[in-house]
Amino acid sequence: MTTIENDYEFRRFASSGAEVSPETRGWLQADAQGFHAKKFTEASLARVSEGLTTDRQTLAGAYAKSRQEASLPAEYPVATFASFAKSLNVGGGRMLPAHLISSVTVRPTHRRRGLLRRMMTDDLAIAAADGFAVAALTASEATIYRRFGFGPAAWTRSIEVTTDARFRLLTVPHGSCDQIDAQQLTEIGPRVFGRFHAGQTGSVDRHVGIWHHVSGMVDSDGEEDRSVRAAAHYDEHGDIDGYVSYTVTGDPRTVKLLDLVAADDNAALGLWQYLASIDLTETVTWEQGRLDEPLAWGLEDPRLLRVKAVEDWLWLRVLDPVAALEARPYSSAGNLVLRIVDALGHASGVFRLSVTDAGAQVTREDTAAPDLELDVWVLGSLYLGGADPLSLAAAGQLAEHSPGAVRTLRNLLASDQPVYGITPF
Repeated sequence: MTTIENDYEFRRFASSGAEVSPETRGWLQADAQGFHAKKFTEASLARVSEGLTTDRQTLAGAYAKSRQEASLPAEYPVATFASFAKSLNVGGGRMLPAHLISSVTVRPTHRRRGLLRRMMTDDLAIAAADGFAVAALTASEATIYRRFGFGPAAWTRSIEVTTDARFRLLTVPHGSCDQIDAQQLTEIGPRVFGRFHAGQTGSVDRHVGIWHHVSGMVDSDGEEDRSVRAAAHYDEHGDIDGYVSYTVTGDPRTVKLLDLVAADDNAALGLWQYLASIDLTETVTWEQGRLDEPLAWGLEDPRLLRVKAVEDWLWLRVLDPVAALEARPYSSAGNLVLRIVDALGHASGVFRLSVTDAGAQVTREDTAAPDLELDVWVLGSLYLGGADPLSLAAAGQLAEHSPGAVRTLRNLLASDQPVYGITPF
């Protein structure tokens, strides 16, 4: 009988660092092929592998036990998967360790055989056993991950801003901007991002690969990108409090942002003022704009900013409801009993959430009558406060057993600020 165990071997291992092992080499080349990137050179393999080691990423793969003549080498997995830990700002500057999932690919010739399900369920079980309260990912496709308990929890907007002579801000930002060598962002960037991360609900800490990308050290194909330019914003004391990296493409020329990070709103406006001053360009595009983009309110002509798309950015999966719900802040006091349904079993149960001025206490009470019933993916969407319980209830995804319970949950989970993040992984 044909089974996964008969046909495939599943392996988990750490990247080998700059001295690239055959196992790491095969995994990276398979991952690149899965995301339609160019094949890595030996030099780019070493750079990327070293970054994975720095981030302590665990690589996983499904390997076919047999291969046909001339097919890809045996050390190329037919499915890839990676995971690592970073902090998630759950509100009020509180940081929660999160289990991040990345590099999920399945070769088209091996789809629909249960490979993704096997790797995902194995990985989530390990994360739960390791004590993580939440797991997170960013999704290339929106229909895959609810079945594993993930719900969309934060969103970004792809925006296009006209920066011709009509671009004028209603308020002149303090401080100044200056151009810098983009590769300096490997040193400057983490300092500025650290301030952003500490103050932004929904932010996920960054991995090494992002700094390689936004500085131009490594492009999507693993090679140096010499087209990347950068500028920094300086506060009134001369300290860097924001930066932007970008390329200029097309005809007419368009500034395509790779990264825009600001420690405060003034620095963000100052960077937009700089971008509008770049000669021989008339448009700036940014794929990770805020849903509540302040620039729209800062422009004399707000129609210069156009929204091209709204994308789900962060998907969350609660593994431990007690630890997760006690970790975040709350905007009001209240008491609710939640029945959580989890097909994988990690978060299933009935839980009483009691919030007072002293904080939140969550206890498991499986015999208690629930005020609300919800799937674990719904809890993931609601957790940071980025999704509205009233909307999910209207969509039939949140069952109210006690009158007024949905509004109570809405009041409890309201975020201290718009939920937002700029860390792809």
